[in-house]
Amino acid sequence: MLNQHTLDQLRGLRLDGMIAAINDTASQAAAAMLPFEQRLALLVQRELDWRDAKRVARLLKNAKLKVSSACIEDINWKAGRGLDRSLVTALAGGDWIRHGRQLLISGATGCGKTWLACALAQQGARQGFTVLYTRATRLLQELQVAHGDGSFSRRLTQLAKLDLLVLDDLAIAPIAAQERHDLLELLDDRVGARSTLITSQLPPAAWHEWLGEPTIADAIMDRLHNGAHTIALKGESLRRAKTQA
Repeated sequence: MLNQHTLDQLRGLRLDGMIAAINDTASQAAAAMLPFEQRLALLVQRELDWRDAKRVARLLKNAKLKVSSACIEDINWKAGRGLDRSLVTALAGGDWIRHGRQLLISGATGCGKTWLACALAQQGARQGFTVLYTRATRLLQELQVAHGDGSFSRRLTQLAKLDLLVLDDLAIAPIAAQERHDLLELLDDRVGARSTLITSQLPPAAWHEWLGEPTIADAIMDRLHNGAHTIALKGESLRRAKTQA
């Protein structure tokens, strides 16, 4: 066992994972017969695992997922939901985020859009991507306030750096002219470079009419459909089904 002074030095270097490994008596017993190089390699690996776990925990906390417990492993594959297992499996691999592609999830209220979006977002965070969940109306309101206090450009820059931005419940309420422009600015900064996941009760084909102004609507839809994956969830409300169970 290392003396306290050495442990304090390791703590000063923020090698908490290594300290935990050293204090793990079971690991000490198992490693006692190993050569020094292998024992050192085990300590270094424990430190790396510790840092990875801390980073994932930080990414998940910053993601602010509405359903923090949602995960790919718990997806309800019930027949009739419109879920393509091969597509969802591919999405779980994270390449769509690496390549800055969009994901558009539509379906009636209660069918699991938000849950699925949070599950895929959690999967992204576990793979090391920066993620943020927000309701679309709330973000557009936030950007409206940002115009007034002069922080609009700074906030757009922050959002543009996110690997994955989840906009939940788009098109749930009428959109104002300034909000249309803000949405275009937001998407323009991300297209081809960062991924955006959007959920909506309306199918993507109806978003153009919801946006209203044809020129802006064309520009927004062009950015959303650029290499986008789509999932159209079907079936009755899962919340209603749980209530009746």
